[in-house]
Amino acid sequence: MPKKQRRTFTTEFKKQMVQLYENGKTRAAIVEEYDLTASALDRWISQAQTTGSFKEKDNRSFEEEELIALRKENQRLKMEVDILKQAALIMGRK
Repeated sequence: MPKKQRRTFTTEFKKQMVQLYENGKTRAAIVEEYDLTASALDRWISQAQTTGSFKEKDNRSFEEEELIALRKENQRLKMEVDILKQAALIMGRK
């Protein structure tokens, strides 16, 4: 069974699918008719109802934003430590 190729959908298409759902068309019918996955449709519906945006960064929770910020800071601090280690080695040689 060949793996399905990942498809991308425009914001307009996603809005249309959510609109169909909100107008009373069943989830199953939309998934079947447009060859979508139920999880993708559920995610679009949830995103439309919470933030109205389909961009992942607009739909992140506070904890997800904090985790991303902490990972960036951790990476920066690791780089600083590496630089200080190299500087210490160079100073030790002199």
